[in-house]
Amino acid sequence: MDDDSEWGRKGATLSDKSAREEFGLTQDEIYAAAQAGKLQYRVGSMHGNPWLRLLRREVEALVKKKHGADYLKDRQAQTELARVNRELRRLKAEIAKLEERKAELIAAIGS
Repeated sequence: MDDDSEWGRKGATLSDKSAREEFGLTQDEIYAAAQAGKLQYRVGSMHGNPWLRLLRREVEALVKKKHGADYLKDRQAQTELARVNRELRRLKAEIAKLEERKAELIAAIGS
């Protein structure tokens, strides 16, 4: 696979902060793996704050090797569950707004 295309593909990379949150890695583990050549990275900066951009497949391989395949599956399931719950909350709020607007329109029609 062409490395540059992987770096540009949506979802193929993640930040070091996301890797810590999604996979339970520590900053030290990420830096040690990068220094050992187990993780490729690119340095980014936002508002003067540096961060590392990592390849998701390499982070997953590192977690699988370090903690096992079951741990990786559990972490991925937890992350997906959190994403689904967030989307459900967003949709419920949107439904509530639409129901409120519907009630306003029905009241306006009845007037």
